[in-house]
Amino acid sequence: MRFMDCRLVAGIVAALTTTFALSTGTVLAQVQPDIRVTLLGTGTPVPIFNRFGPSILVEAGSEKLVFDCGRGCPIRLQQKGVRLGEVKLFITHLHSDHVNGIVDLWLTGWLPPPWGQRKSPFVMIGPEGTKNMAVHLEEAFTPDIRIRMEDEKAPRDGARFDAKDITPGTVYEANGVKVTAFEVDHGDVIKPAYGYRIDYHNRSVVLSGDTRFNQNVIKFGTGADLLVHEVAMAKPEVAETESAKRILAHHTSPQGAGRVFSTAKPRLAVYSHISAAGGVGPTAPQPPDYIAATREVYSGPLEMGEDLMTINIGDEVTVDRWGNK
Repeated sequence: MRFMDCRLVAGIVAALTTTFALSTGTVLAQVQPDIRVTLLGTGTPVPIFNRFGPSILVEAGSEKLVFDCGRGCPIRLQQKGVRLGEVKLFITHLHSDHVNGIVDLWLTGWLPPPWGQRKSPFVMIGPEGTKNMAVHLEEAFTPDIRIRMEDEKAPRDGARFDAKDITPGTVYEANGVKVTAFEVDHGDVIKPAYGYRIDYHNRSVVLSGDTRFNQNVIKFGTGADLLVHEVAMAKPEVAETESAKRILAHHTSPQGAGRVFSTAKPRLAVYSHISAAGGVGPTAPQPPDYIAATREVYSGPLEMGEDLMTINIGDEVTVDRWGNK
């Protein structure tokens, strides 16, 4: 079996490890995954407490890479014990819900306490407009930067940006980790919008970004260990409203995502950026609704993303839900 719930895996490993240690007196090191992916935020612009703004952490070797920085991203990083000052940021597109946590991550990651301490410029990579945004953020926060340099002796370089506008292709390569950007289709005027593929130690993770059904996601996601895809749906009584139609026209339905999964055949497919188009409360589809609609066209391994869900990628692909801790 290629995909197993981590509670089962953990139980088996713990039992075998304990038996071996008792019989030999040897302490065994826990096997670490090649790549660890944490969904920091699985939501949309809707301000709800259990689905923060879109953001995904990918840990591979010594690299800690964050993809999109929506509402609450630094809080989720703190919950996972990841120091804000050590991450690099990749942006899929410049919609506000994907970037409105940047100021917090950038400046809080620069502060002197243990969760900050960035001494070199903040790496931020994204579509055209990313570098311009960085220039104006530094300008907007000049008073705060000046005050903290004088008052807290924070190093000036840590409050600078190392920002880069990218085009499709390899956009980052270091310490055995390669990040490739590819164009996706988030609508006629939202261009460019990117998805990302992360490769490390013959393991691969693909993030769709925000997109309608798109062949590039299939191309780069084929055979991936993990494919994280956005999804949007609406209940029938809401689907014909103008607000729902606008949302659905820019995103992928469960059936559309299922077609992507069926063709790409990742070891595990996971939903994030989960949109209940036009619905709130009882008028919003629930997780079983998305799964049931996907199962119309896809029968492979599938998980509904949750904030702080971690996917461990190695010989097995396992899932750790935050609430199970």
